[in-house]
Amino acid sequence: MDLDPKDLIDQAAQATQAREASAMRLNAAVAVTVAVLATFMGICKVKDDNIVQAMQQAQADKLDHWAYYQSRNLRVDVAEATATQLTLAKAGAPAAQAAAYDEAITSYRTKAADQAKKRDELKAQAETDQRTYDSLNYRDDQFDLSDALLAIAIALLAVTALTKLWPLFYVSLVPTVFGVLMGVSGLAALPIHPDALVKLLS
Repeated sequence: MDLDPKDLIDQAAQATQAREASAMRLNAAVAVTVAVLATFMGICKVKDDNIVQAMQQAQADKLDHWAYYQSRNLRVDVAEATATQLTLAKAGAPAAQAAAYDEAITSYRTKAADQAKKRDELKAQAETDQRTYDSLNYRDDQFDLSDALLAIAIALLAVTALTKLWPLFYVSLVPTVFGVLMGVSGLAALPIHPDALVKLLS
């Protein structure tokens, strides 16, 4: 059966219109997705920057507290050594000086105990600073993964816009979903953290 040339032209025109309509829908989907991802990445970037600043502060606090800890430790050692020297010196001193020695020994032992207490407090503060840093670093990792995954997604979406291929758009949704998941986890402090992947990228 012979086909009417007019019918062939109409079919070709309809096919072209369908392709153009599909391409327009794809471009719209890509544009909306990129706009949403860019906005989401901007929000995550602000939060991540604040977390990085808090990490730097926690690290500085930890170093300060450990430095003060070492200083207190030296004071404890000096006070205890002085008390020991005075105790030994008291044994060879005249009985009349015993009271003065006892007073000095008590004073240095009190100083040693006071410095030891302050030293232990500083150690506890430094360990708290380390836990704070680790907790913040956990969230920073989430934002880093989110940023990397969403960058991959946007690159795939750019290729999708050029090639006009719907399958590639669906492929780009994979890193999009996981990138958004990691970003939301960072924002909401959710315990989602692919340790193996983080170690691989560290």
